[in-house]
Amino acid sequence: MREIIRLESTAGTGFSYYTTKNKKISTEKLSLKKYDPVVRKHVEFKEKKMPNPKKN
Repeated sequence: MREIIRLESTAGTGFSYYTTKNKKISTEKLSLKKYDPVVRKHVEFKEKKMPNPKKN
């Protein structure tokens, strides 16, 4: 089953991408180089913990 993950910029801007990954196949944390529009550069994005949805 694919789960939604958050990729956060290592540049410290707080910008993040959301994508999916198969947790059964790839168990290690994902790390990709992507574009950060805040600093206008390609930087490394690392997988971070997803925020918990609020329950009413």
